[in-house]
Amino acid sequence: MAAFDKLFKDNLALGLAVGVGVALLVPVVAPMLATLARPLAKSAIKGGLIVFDKTRETVAELGEVFDDLVAEAKAELTATAAAGAAAATAAATPPPAAAQPAEAPAGPQQG
Repeated sequence: MAAFDKLFKDNLALGLAVGVGVALLVPVVAPMLATLARPLAKSAIKGGLIVFDKTRETVAELGEVFDDLVAEAKAELTATAAAGAAAATAAATPPPAAAQPAEAPAGPQQG
């Protein structure tokens, strides 16, 4: 009797009962769960594909916007560099000499 009491005290019997119950119920419950789980898994996959497609489109649009910004920045840098070079050239070039009146052509003098 002491061994029987110890068996229940350690919950070994409860563990064995649960194990046997699960082993008996799995063949009955598993097909039911599989029929329920398949549509759920299918829906989850569909949702994942939709999210993936939307994310890919959004990333592509953001890439285009980024490329446009980079092109605009390069154009501004080029324009700024060209304006700076033109200003430096203008500052380094001496101003043209004052225009002098044209001399009369040398030829026979009348007098």
